[in-house]
Amino acid sequence: MKLFGYWRSSATYRVRIAMALKRISYDYAPVNLLKGEQKSEAYLARNPLGLVPTLETEDGALLVQSSAIIEYLEETCPEPTLLPGGPVARANARAIAASLASEAQPFGNLRIQKYLKDERGFDEAAMKDWMNRWPGGAMAAVENMLARTAGDYCVGDVPGLADCFLVPQVYGALRFGVDMSAMTKINEIYERCLKHPAFEKAHPDNQPDAVK
Repeated sequence: MKLFGYWRSSATYRVRIAMALKRISYDYAPVNLLKGEQKSEAYLARNPLGLVPTLETEDGALLVQSSAIIEYLEETCPEPTLLPGGPVARANARAIAASLASEAQPFGNLRIQKYLKDERGFDEAAMKDWMNRWPGGAMAAVENMLARTAGDYCVGDVPGLADCFLVPQVYGALRFGVDMSAMTKINEIYERCLKHPAFEKAHPDNQPDAVK
């Protein structure tokens, strides 16, 4: 398989974590978002959205959207599973992942930030307020969800789907000055994940296209 992505993309980061947890090997094809390579004709032929990641499967199928890619990996490589046992725990894991993917991450992605700065004139203070209001607000809600679900990780004591989404979101929040001082459980899980070999392998700084 081949994964097209960008080292600091949170959506690509999610997929890298999932593949590392499942011990799936793949080739990596960097797509430089800052240079606009995602808008090239060649890349749009793979992913009409002009976003990363894209996964090219072994039989040549092209898959887009990190949530759909991770579901594909779970279906085609079910062991080790990313989902906890029991329908309630699985629903909780999916809900945390969806909350981060839908309610937090989109407000901080490159396209939105570029629009706010270039077309709406947001300065640094306004951007920080935006990040705390929208991604930060969604993360605060996830903190409350974790009070019902967390063990060592987001849902129970084994890393899985929800952690694949949480860690990249925290990584981005720390970059953009989101106030996470009251998010005790999120911070605790994040620090634990960083010490896990799969999360370490997937970390942006450890990717071939990383800019130090």
